Amino acid sequence: MPIDTGLIGKTMPELVMTIEAGRLQLFAEATGQTDPVYLDREAAKAAGHPDLPVPPTFLFAIELEQPDPFAFLAELGVDLRSVLHGEQAFTYHSVAHAGDTLVAKTRIADVYTKKGGALEFIVKVTEISKDDGTAVAEMTNVVVMRNLPGSK
Repeated sequence: MPIDTGLIGKTMPELVMTIEAGRLQLFAEATGQTDPVYLDREAAKAAGHPDLPVPPTFLFAIELEQPDPFAFLAELGVDLRSVLHGEQAFTYHSVAHAGDTLVAKTRIADVYTKKGGALEFIVKVTEISKDDGTAVAEMTNVVVMRNLPGSK
């Protein structure tokens, strides 16, 4: 059974996350950041930042803060074994820093199929802002479901 295109426009529960410096440092190290601005508070302040800046792609982690980040797929009856991460894109508007509280608002922007229904796609768009309303980034995430013979 194909994913219902009536889901386009559906919103997810809002997520709120306060950014911790230690978590930013661990992420920066794990992703191979070598710029000391991402690893050392003094270097960040010397570069004009109020605290450690959020490294590129860290904002993806905000979606994983909820108890079950894939619950929306399970509610659709999607077999999680068939899910692939298709694409991730970021449009940045401002820099977030350690200590900032971020708010993520996610909606389903598109649902479509390819290859005669063998592949289904859900496009999620997440707008991330600081708790004062300052836009930080827009994140687009494409989830792919493979419909194998005998599945569903």
